[in-house]
Amino acid sequence: MAKPIKVVLTGATGNIGYSLLFRLASGGVFGEETPVEIGLMGVFPSRNSAREGLMMEIEDCAFPLLARLTSTTDLSQGFSGADWIILIGSMPRKQGMERSDLLEVNGRMFMEQGRQIARQAPDAKVLVVGNPCNTNAYIGMNFAKDKMPARNWFALTRLDENRAKALLAKKSGVELGEVENVCIWGNHSSTQYPDFENARIGGRPAEEAVGDRKWLENDFIKTVQSRGAQIIAARGKSSAASAANAVIDTIKSLHYPSAPGQWHSVGVLSDGSYGVDEGLICSFPVRVKADGDWEIVKGLQLGEFAKKKISASVDELKSEAQTVRELFGF
Repeated sequence: MAKPIKVVLTGATGNIGYSLLFRLASGGVFGEETPVEIGLMGVFPSRNSAREGLMMEIEDCAFPLLARLTSTTDLSQGFSGADWIILIGSMPRKQGMERSDLLEVNGRMFMEQGRQIARQAPDAKVLVVGNPCNTNAYIGMNFAKDKMPARNWFALTRLDENRAKALLAKKSGVELGEVENVCIWGNHSSTQYPDFENARIGGRPAEEAVGDRKWLENDFIKTVQSRGAQIIAARGKSSAASAANAVIDTIKSLHYPSAPGQWHSVGVLSDGSYGVDEGLICSFPVRVKADGDWEIVKGLQLGEFAKKKISASVDELKSEAQTVRELFGF
């Protein structure tokens, strides 16, 4: 069998981690020929007992592909030797907290994690799930960049892409697999822009297949932007299984070369493409080349409507970046 791939998670005992781990251990991410090592990195001591119980459950599944399972709360060793690191754990926004308060609390966590990851796993790829994920990734990346490539840091926007695809398929009355090249631009927030102008449905432009530009510019965008809040209102909890599925989709898309002509959404280091400030972690259309390296898809046509939406989301990213630079002095 192949050499095991080591994956380390923070926030493993939360709903997203719980929905993700069993699929990861069973081969649902790297395939049925690749063993995995899983490390649970505890960031909240109050969850130690829950983490122990979770390990028991995973062990009881007797997954043939699970080569090793470990748990620690020691940041100085928890990330050691990781190939993939999934940072799910973060402090949720509480009543009375301003967004700047949330940035400061989580920023300190991701600042230290960035430092430790750079020391222990400088070649790892890091996917940030904990919100605000773009800015948390921006913080971690900046405190790790002296020892590891900034291009190895990613922020999860695939959930938004998946939501957009499902909406487009439902509206146009087609199978989900017929919806391709939907991109989320900007921040994983209520300002994000789900790009319907470059999407394809059954090989046709999405706007042509849907036949309702007004719906695309209004209900479609608003639903994608607010879907997370809608789910919380409906079930009393935030997205879990769908978020875990998006994590799996993202890692698979970054691990394997993209199909010809296809791309996916993920927050990556901006190189200045499409006028986005260099150095931000912004969601772009991304493809993975045959050599395993990723690139931002260039040359897509963006109308004035799209440019305005993307600019608003990038402005939010710039504001958050300025806030955390002032807070943490980088």
